[in-house]
Amino acid sequence: MATLEDDEADIDPVKMILPDEEGEPEKLTTVGDGAASQQVEQHYIRSIESTVVIRQLPSEGLSFQLWPAATTLVTLLDNYLRHPSKSPLSATLSTDRKLKILELGSGTGLVGIAAAVTLGANVTVTDLPHVIPNLKFNADANADVVTKRGGTVDVAPLRWGEDDDVEVIGREFDLVLGSDVVYHDHLFEPLIKTLRLLLNGGTKKRVFVMAHLRRWKKDSVFFKKAKKLFDVEILHTDPPKEGSRIGVVVYVFIGKI
Repeated sequence: MATLEDDEADIDPVKMILPDEEGEPEKLTTVGDGAASQQVEQHYIRSIESTVVIRQLPSEGLSFQLWPAATTLVTLLDNYLRHPSKSPLSATLSTDRKLKILELGSGTGLVGIAAAVTLGANVTVTDLPHVIPNLKFNADANADVVTKRGGTVDVAPLRWGEDDDVEVIGREFDLVLGSDVVYHDHLFEPLIKTLRLLLNGGTKKRVFVMAHLRRWKKDSVFFKKAKKLFDVEILHTDPPKEGSRIGVVVYVFIGKI
């Protein structure tokens, strides 16, 4: 594992919010459904030779769109199932029992659904209440392949920083996932509070695996605060896309007992 870097360079946020339209053919195929307000995409998962279908609603806001770090986590999950010993996720995912996974800020739900189908895990995908209907749509659209793979996907609202929401969902998860959740600086403290509730304390170490594409200098504020509360290390770094200086970085946050 690499040590956490603290790069203060400016990144153009406009160019880095969403993936390149061309994408990578083996990961992403865009399917037009004839409606300007929604986009349906098929994500082929090589390890299971099956497809996950995701609906985006771009006109509804950023929470309804696919962000680049999500595809990085999906690829890592896919590659883990194909070559577990070579995967940066091997230490985190190696277990003989069914994993119970929580995804924060799920957005379209791609990562959580991919975790359910690749790992056969019981996954809870979460986001703000107004995002839940589209999350449920995508969970239902993939119910057959999830069931076939022995997984489950539950959908629940979770507002960061709200103790009551965490109490409803519970804390007994083996793994917490997130992609591109460090974006708005006013949500840094609520996210860290929720992570403290989920990761720290208890009788076993819990981990948060987060894929992040840096856009702002202020992102470093989140990491500085997080390192005071968790052990934070780098698991994986994607090469930069053409025209960019940075790629998606996958971190692991380890809770303190």
